Amino acid sequence: MLDTALRILNEITNQGFEAYIVGGFVRDYLLGITTNDVDICTSATPKDIKEIFENITLPRVDYGAVRLNFKNYRFDIMTFRKESEYSNNRQPLEVKYIKDLLIDLQRRDFKMNTVCMDKNGNIIDLIDGKKDIENKIINTVGDSISRFVEDPLRILRAVRFYTTLEFELSDEVKTAILRTKNELRRLSYQRKKEELDKIFCHKNAKRGIDLIIKLGLDEELELDFKHCVYNTDLIGIWSSIGVNGKYPFTKSEKDLINKIKEARNLDNLDNAVLFKYGLYVNVIAGTIKGLDRKEIGEKYNALPIKTQDEVNITSNQIMGVLDMEPSKKIKEIYEDLINNILCGKVENNYEEIVHYLIEKYK
Repeated sequence: MLDTALRILNEITNQGFEAYIVGGFVRDYLLGITTNDVDICTSATPKDIKEIFENITLPRVDYGAVRLNFKNYRFDIMTFRKESEYSNNRQPLEVKYIKDLLIDLQRRDFKMNTVCMDKNGNIIDLIDGKKDIENKIINTVGDSISRFVEDPLRILRAVRFYTTLEFELSDEVKTAILRTKNELRRLSYQRKKEELDKIFCHKNAKRGIDLIIKLGLDEELELDFKHCVYNTDLIGIWSSIGVNGKYPFTKSEKDLINKIKEARNLDNLDNAVLFKYGLYVNVIAGTIKGLDRKEIGEKYNALPIKTQDEVNITSNQIMGVLDMEPSKKIKEIYEDLINNILCGKVENNYEEIVHYLIEKYK
């Protein structure tokens, strides 16, 4: 990945422009963390980049950003720029292209994200970001209160880096968050959820959630962590906390969360519950209640059938055996049969099933 990124820098600089890898990739490189997320800053404009490379898309051309698909990797390339004040939707009111790397870096969020790498792999550190990386500390570029008011998402980004990198917040950053946390209400629920997802799905989710509670961000985020369960996955955490209904979940996420909430009120070691909700939902629901995951898995694996397709008779065959026409009654008979197979009263083979159906229904 690094070799490919450096090749792109060389392509740009060969045309007379400056170009550097900047931000998270360089930070993670210095920390020994592998990542495929590469941001490049350059004195070249989007129009210049489009003339140098093919496979360019312009997702945010007004803000000097282009996306390059190169050697099966994706690179975000942004022109050096200076921004005016921010609007309520997190976008700068005005963007001016510039030729000065330092000025471009001074608009960024945290010092640790300002370290750059040139085309030869040399580290360029104009704002002491490397020192913060070495000390595992999170400092904003410039006045912290101003940076958080400009863009409140930076508050959640600080929490995310505290979580994922195990860095500490500087005293100035902590104080600024406490003074500006109400600004989080300006953010869209979509943007808040995107950052929270990154915190919740990390192995250190508890570290991040504890900080959210400690700083009082839970109230501003309209989240209730009173019954939060940490030793689960992303959907498990969302299903165990109180959430403002305006947070945008996908249909799949909503379905899973609702099923987990339903299954939490049931016996997750019961065969019928295991069959109806499946292994994943029961494991998450059971984990929230403190049940042993292994025991739930063993009970599920021992089920005589795990899906309706595994029943050794079809609805058409049932109608043939019982000489019945299609009706709601067939569905009731099928459900009764499944329940009896699950509880061990009927063996799941065709002859036993036919015997049971004739005995009970004919």
